[in-house]
Amino acid sequence: MKLAIHPTPGSFSDRWIDYCRNNGIGYTLVDCYRNDILEQLKDCDALLWHWHHGDYKAVRFARQLTLSLEAAGKVVFPDTHSAWHFDDKVGQKYLMEALHAPLVPSFVFYDKKTASDWINKTSFPKVFKLKGGAGASNVRLVHTAADARKLASKAFGRGFAARDRFNRFRDALWRFKRDKNRAAFLGLFKGIGRIFFPTVYEKMQGKEKGYLYFQEFMPDNGYDTRIIAIAGKAFAIRRYNRKNDFRASGSGVIGYNRELFDTRCVRITLDLAAKMKSQSLALDFIYDTQQQPLIVEMSYGFAMKVYDACEGYWDHELNWHEGPFVPQDFMMETVIEQILTRKPVYS
Repeated sequence: MKLAIHPTPGSFSDRWIDYCRNNGIGYTLVDCYRNDILEQLKDCDALLWHWHHGDYKAVRFARQLTLSLEAAGKVVFPDTHSAWHFDDKVGQKYLMEALHAPLVPSFVFYDKKTASDWINKTSFPKVFKLKGGAGASNVRLVHTAADARKLASKAFGRGFAARDRFNRFRDALWRFKRDKNRAAFLGLFKGIGRIFFPTVYEKMQGKEKGYLYFQEFMPDNGYDTRIIAIAGKAFAIRRYNRKNDFRASGSGVIGYNRELFDTRCVRITLDLAAKMKSQSLALDFIYDTQQQPLIVEMSYGFAMKVYDACEGYWDHELNWHEGPFVPQDFMMETVIEQILTRKPVYS
């Protein structure tokens, strides 16, 4: 058995490499951006590549490379089932609705007239989102129909920048006020610069346009719950909202105590991961006015070190396993089992 790992410092690959070294697993480092990537992989059983939505190059071809390798009989992490919907909230809407998952009511429009007709009939506030973006960077609360009509005109006109620079600056300012350290200061400085100078990602991605996406606003949610399922195991964090803000994602204010978590959310995540045939599934939950859990969005990846403080994990029967663990080890175990059995192993 031989694994191929695309190394990206600070990503899952760091721990994948550690796992291979600690367990005597053969591996080689590859470069997925090279033209000869298939030649690099010819004697490998699997490819592991923690690609990021903020990498415009990866976004261009990671899904296509994954599907091509699967067609050739190789195991890939993340595989197509796990990542085709990554950083695509509109795609996630269709998937959740098709699987009858408890998604926050979501609405998408592909022409201005249809969007305007809906805006004139619906109630507000609503949550406006672009398809992509993490940390709530492309998310805003729309309070009136007039504001929604302005967004519709922009969506079907000049479009939106792939990154909301002013939102990112406000987030950087919020972190600076919270942390008051050197890293936060540098983040604030960068945030100011981004207002005037677009990033390479923005230049390469171009404008987001031709669609309009909203979700129903769920009031009285002071936090969201992130549940991650990998190989029939689930772990969680609670993310508290920023002060005077409805958004929790990206706040950096985290709760880890087991008693904070609603096992209904754990059950939904484990069951949905199995139904989706996903190797790794991260779901964000909030509650409706009847305190029923609703999914906001999904991902295959997550910020690695944030989860090191988790107190334990649940298995598929919701038994609790106390103590530290390494989520990336679960990923490795899944890939190895898929290689040995030549059958998918899902959460």
